[in-house]
Amino acid sequence: MKKTYSQKSSEISREWWIIDASTLPLGKLAVVIADKLQGKSKVTYTTHIDNGDYVVVINAKNLKVTGDKMTNKHYYRHSSFPGGLTDLTLAEIIEKDPTIAIVEAVKGMLPKNKLQADRLARLRVFPGAEHAHTAQTPKEIK
Repeated sequence: MKKTYSQKSSEISREWWIIDASTLPLGKLAVVIADKLQGKSKVTYTTHIDNGDYVVVINAKNLKVTGDKMTNKHYYRHSSFPGGLTDLTLAEIIEKDPTIAIVEAVKGMLPKNKLQADRLARLRVFPGAEHAHTAQTPKEIK
């Protein structure tokens, strides 16, 4: 008789991955990152256990998008005061802080549940090619 495997919290082993943001468009990049953060690429994937890996993203300032998304894609935030709606395009976001665009795209790809904040905490985005996690010897995602 076969039984369904369910991973326990004590059996979690996390790996470190590195990906270059200039190699893929923003949407495809976010899908790959969300897959690693959730642990869906592991054979031990369990929906209610957070067994994902750490992901380091480099070269966020060289982000690629297709079409006219640099000028037509808008990011909104509100200050909770009347008239406090702020509207920025993708080009303005990348100029201000290029990590915001990648974090927001990955956040939209993750499930909206209690595990989302912990998964996003394992995402490290750097605007340039240098990163602070060389000691963890991350593997490169092709």
